[in-house]
Amino acid sequence: MRITTIGATATAVAVLASPITSTPTPATVPAAPAASVVSKPAKAASVHGEARISYIESIHDDIRFTIHAEQTPFTRPMPPTAPEGLSTDARGTLKFSHSRGEVTGWAEATVDCLVTSGRTATLTAVVTKSNVEEPGARLGISVQQGGKGKPDRLGFSWGVVNVDPENVDENGQLVRPQAGSCMAPAPFTTVIKGGYKVIHAEITKYPTQPEPAPHHS
Repeated sequence: MRITTIGATATAVAVLASPITSTPTPATVPAAPAASVVSKPAKAASVHGEARISYIESIHDDIRFTIHAEQTPFTRPMPPTAPEGLSTDARGTLKFSHSRGEVTGWAEATVDCLVTSGRTATLTAVVTKSNVEEPGARLGISVQQGGKGKPDRLGFSWGVVNVDPENVDENGQLVRPQAGSCMAPAPFTTVIKGGYKVIHAEITKYPTQPEPAPHHS
């Protein structure tokens, strides 16, 4: 896959948001039995939203990202090294478009990994349809939900990042390396319209493998 700087040319548009007083329960009312208390399921890490960003290399272009991703631990087996999958396995969709004048580059991708920390998330998605990216390419995205009046931010794994100087094609042109699962740069662009909601959850511990049965002579 040839590397393209987002905004390099019009013909190669890169794929670039009266206090209630409780009343004490009378002593005559028995407490609900423990069996009737339904425990809440553990929350899952997620990021949802859509936004237009401002990117310094293409300041006048219309660049938008729509993200709907949720962590689904251990749902993507990778035998033999990770037969149960990974704690960061995820599902969802990523869509983006980059318009300059009459030219628009776009892609749709399936989310395969998500990890969060506070208001920040990184995710990857594999391209399914696009007019600027190859199907099967993995893209890395980072999102930072703003707070206290600060805007949301977003980063992506192409353009000014993810360059291996020794990875070139037969003509000596740089070839962009594929992003590994959940690998994305810091969110280096600013959201100017729309926004994202990040829900953080700690990653799940890898399931314990069963002990092998003892061998009897």
